Amino acid sequence: MAPAPHVPLDPPDRLVRTVTAWEGEAGRAWLAGLPGLVAGCLERWELTPERVQYPGGNVSMVVLVRRADTTAATLKIGMVTAETAQEPAALAHWNGTGAVRLLEHAPEAGALLLERLHPDISLRSLPDAKAMLEAAGVLRRLWVPPAEAHPFTAVADHTARLAALLRERRGRPWAESGRPLIDEALEAYERLAGSPVPGGPVLLHGDFHQGNVLAADRLPWLAIDPKPLVGDPGYDLAWLLLDRREDLVASPGGRAAARRRLARLSDALETDPGRLRDWTVFRAVEAGVWCWSVGDRTGGELLLEFASWLAE
Repeated sequence: MAPAPHVPLDPPDRLVRTVTAWEGEAGRAWLAGLPGLVAGCLERWELTPERVQYPGGNVSMVVLVRRADTTAATLKIGMVTAETAQEPAALAHWNGTGAVRLLEHAPEAGALLLERLHPDISLRSLPDAKAMLEAAGVLRRLWVPPAEAHPFTAVADHTARLAALLRERRGRPWAESGRPLIDEALEAYERLAGSPVPGGPVLLHGDFHQGNVLAADRLPWLAIDPKPLVGDPGYDLAWLLLDRREDLVASPGGRAAARRRLARLSDALETDPGRLRDWTVFRAVEAGVWCWSVGDRTGGELLLEFASWLAE
C-alpha cells in the first residue's frame, strides 16, 4: 500500500548527519535511496505509517506503523555494516526473551519489522540506581549460549582488531596526551586476551546501555539495537558501566560513584570486578581515542577521564 500522504517520511536530521559523517559517499548514496526502501517495505508488508521516530537512530530510520490487522509494529531500516549485519540472527535466537521480537526481515533492504515497544521511554527515564537494577535483569536474560553453528563474531576477534587500531592511533600527534592511558588500556586488553572466559562464552548484545532498553508490554523492559558478539559478558557490562558518564564526570563525587557502580554491577551479575575494570578501561579508552580520531575531542576527553578513575 502507498504511504499515507499526510505522514512525512523524511529521514531524521541526526540520521543524515551521522551517516554522512561516518560513511561518506556510501552513506550519502544510501540516504538517497532510503525513501524508496521505506516505501517498498510499507508495500511489501502492508503497513500503514503513523510517524517517524525522532531523533531516531544514528544509522537507521525508525517508523512506527500499523500492520494490515491494525496491530502496532515498528519498521527499522538501516545501513548494513559489519556491526549490524547479524542483528536479525541475534533477535531470532533470543525470540523475544529479553529483547524486542523480530516479526519480519528483508535483508536486501536492511529492514526489520519489530514488535512495537514504547519508543519514548527508555531506562534513562528512571533514576540511575533503579535503571542499573533493571538493566542487570535484562542482561541475565540475554546472556545465553549461542547456537552451535552461529554466525556471530567472537569478542576476541573483534577486540583484537580494536586493539590493533588503538596501537596505531597511539602514535598520532593528536593522541600524545592520552598515551599513558592508552598503554594502560592495552595492558588491560592483554590480560583479558590471555585468560579464558569464566563460565564460557555467551551471546552478547554488543552495545548495551540504558538508552537501548525500552519499556514494553510483554515484559517491563526489552533490549533493542544489538550489535551481537559471542564472548565474555564483561564486554557488555563495561558499556553499561560507562552509561550516564556525563553526569558522573560533572559531579564532585564522580570518581567514587564510578567505583561503587563497578562493585554493584559486578556483584549483581556475578562478574569478576577485576575483569570488569579491565574491560571498562579498554572499551572507554578505545572509544575515546576513536572520538579523537573523528574530531570529537570533548567526547573523547569524557571517556578517557572516566577510564582514568578506574585505571588508578
